[in-house]
Amino acid sequence: MDFLIVIALILGIAGLWLVSVYNRLITLRNRTQEAWSDIDVQLKRRHDLIPNLVETVKGYATHEKEIFEKVSTARSLALGAKTVGEKAQAENILSGTLKTLFAVTENYPDLKASQNFLALQQELSDTENKIQASRRFYNTNVRDFNIQIEVFPANLVAGTFNFKKQEFFEIEEPAEKQPVQVKF
Repeated sequence: MDFLIVIALILGIAGLWLVSVYNRLITLRNRTQEAWSDIDVQLKRRHDLIPNLVETVKGYATHEKEIFEKVSTARSLALGAKTVGEKAQAENILSGTLKTLFAVTENYPDLKASQNFLALQQELSDTENKIQASRRFYNTNVRDFNIQIEVFPANLVAGTFNFKKQEFFEIEEPAEKQPVQVKF
């Protein structure tokens, strides 16, 4: 009889552990999905700002048709991206075209002084900061989720219930990757 009680106790503890690990994995997966949703909201906001920015610049920089087309194409590519990796790649392309667009605006002093352009530029800058914060939050959640999936013995539960590793959302920031040049 004591043997059956010990077996029942061991099975009960194992069952509680299994439920605990499973619930932890579900919680981490849901946090990751919520964090991705935050990024998606900020990216949508960014994509919504771009046509207004392009139209404002078009009013001043009528000879820059090629740049407007590149921005429009990059925006369409970003809107059509499905996976995290595709979105990251598309957003990198879009960021590059926006940098080109802002470089062109340097040649138009009236544009740089336009209140509409300055407001759009400020709003886009604010959105970029929010995207960066959302990306850090998402990547932290992905890291925690992926660690939980990989560590023993939780990896046994993750494998049994088919939990898959999540992809990090990495946007290249060329300014950070290039060495700082000092000139005297």
